[in-house]
Amino acid sequence: MPHSPDLLRDLVARTATELGPDAPTLCPPWTVRDLLAHLVVRETRPDTLPGIGLPLPPLQRHTERVQDEVAARPFAELVDQVRSGPPPWWPTRLPVLDRAVNVAELAIHHEDLARARPGWAPTDLPDPVPAQLWGTVRTAGRLLYRDAPCGVVVVAPGHGRAAVRRPPAGRGSVVLTGAPLELLLHAFGRDQVARVEAAGEDRDVQALSSHSRGA
Repeated sequence: MPHSPDLLRDLVARTATELGPDAPTLCPPWTVRDLLAHLVVRETRPDTLPGIGLPLPPLQRHTERVQDEVAARPFAELVDQVRSGPPPWWPTRLPVLDRAVNVAELAIHHEDLARARPGWAPTDLPDPVPAQLWGTVRTAGRLLYRDAPCGVVVVAPGHGRAAVRRPPAGRGSVVLTGAPLELLLHAFGRDQVARVEAAGEDRDVQALSSHSRGA
């Protein structure tokens, strides 16, 4: 079976090359160059990880400085680094960790590139990526929708159905239907580009659409 993160790294690299270093992304003010630098930094510089995961300004400033330095490298070098993955000593060189940590991350950031351009179309992801993303939706969805103002049920045709948030007292549930990638994008707050069908009471659907989410 193909190694999913490597398939996604190659997809990110190819899309970034097509778009060019200065194209916008869904993570403004980051350009394509900045997003690639983020992917490189998170797999090569352990000193930057606290600034990625914790909302502490001194740590974030350090991470931003390092990322800016990496972004200044030749664009082709950044593309090659993303495609080749982390160095041999990095923990996610172990395939099981790589799949657990990077499949969703790479899939989401690929769409941050691809769906920021006019006329984008949904990405046709290779097997076994969709099934792995569905697993992430079912598990991470419980965290990402934990404060949702209504219940949330996710449905991926051909993959399954899961309740990721019980409805609070006096509220109903919204059923979100879409491909695993689309559900993942919705769960991580990319509502504006996630092709997901929401069904439920109008007030619940509207409340969920206003709910802020993200890792």
